Amino acid sequence: MEIKLTHYSHGAGCGCKISPKVLDEMLAGVKNTIADTDSSRLLVGNGSKDDAAVYDLGDGTAVISTTDFFMPIVDDAFNFGSIASVNAISDVYAMGGTPLLAIAILGWPVNKLPASVASKVLEGARAACASANILLAGGHSIDAPEPIFGLAVTGRVDIKNLKRNNTATEGCVLFLTKPLGIGVLTTAEKKGLLQHADKNLATTWMSKLNKAGESFGKLDYVKAMTDVTGFGLLGHLCEMCDGSGLSAEISFAKIPVLKEALTYIAQGAVPGGTNRNWESYGEQVSLANPEWKAILADPQTSGGLLVAVEQQHAADFELVLQQLEIQAQPFGTLVTRGDKSVYVAE
Repeated sequence: MEIKLTHYSHGAGCGCKISPKVLDEMLAGVKNTIADTDSSRLLVGNGSKDDAAVYDLGDGTAVISTTDFFMPIVDDAFNFGSIASVNAISDVYAMGGTPLLAIAILGWPVNKLPASVASKVLEGARAACASANILLAGGHSIDAPEPIFGLAVTGRVDIKNLKRNNTATEGCVLFLTKPLGIGVLTTAEKKGLLQHADKNLATTWMSKLNKAGESFGKLDYVKAMTDVTGFGLLGHLCEMCDGSGLSAEISFAKIPVLKEALTYIAQGAVPGGTNRNWESYGEQVSLANPEWKAILADPQTSGGLLVAVEQQHAADFELVLQQLEIQAQPFGTLVTRGDKSVYVAE
């Protein structure tokens, strides 16, 4: 009998993330306490909404520490393990770093799903780690009511190459290295709407490593970077704008979008996470067309890198993208802070 993992969980992928609004409420009581105990060597901690913690090793380099896990985004166990691993490793790349090793995090309903299926999940994780040239060096597992998998990843970065999500400067242009629409496609599959020709489209994109971030970290004109995951493009862009004290003016027509996703949106394949995202940060966004939120707030799993590049070096960055075989174009600009965090026009 074919086992469909998504039937055993109430959420999927990065769409399982707690909404930004609720997360802020959870962290409100502990932020000051954490800040009081921060070491002077903690370069990035809980004080900002960045992708990973970064600790200065005192020799010009720093260790990057991150974790990410979620419930199945696809039915196939191997692909689930691979996607969850690629997604977790992405946090290191988003800081401009190089991953070194990973530790697995596994929650498994042992009375509902065979151990052999969990073994396939781990095989997918090992394959993803191998593609990133790192070891899956161990892990921890628990008996859980729903399948959960992810990694804790350790990386390293030269401090001069460290990229953060709150260090953008006015005039920077914005790039996104993967198209939006993953949440729509996976929702369409759950609803039985996905056409056979689109069956592997989401998996293919989610399985692509954001290894380019390691190269972007070495570019001085890349001023800020983050990866786009469960909060959608608008959520992660709001974090970049708010942290940098700027606003963004973006063009919907220039944002990379999976055209297939637009078809499924018209059929009602909009994830629940999209509305939760919009409820969290919609007041910070000005949309010329309200229908765009179905794409711009779509929760991405293992999404692309959002990169802020000095305007005078945009052409240089596009050449780097071509060399890395990444199709991306500028879709917006960071400007003086306005009443909203993000302004979206045609």
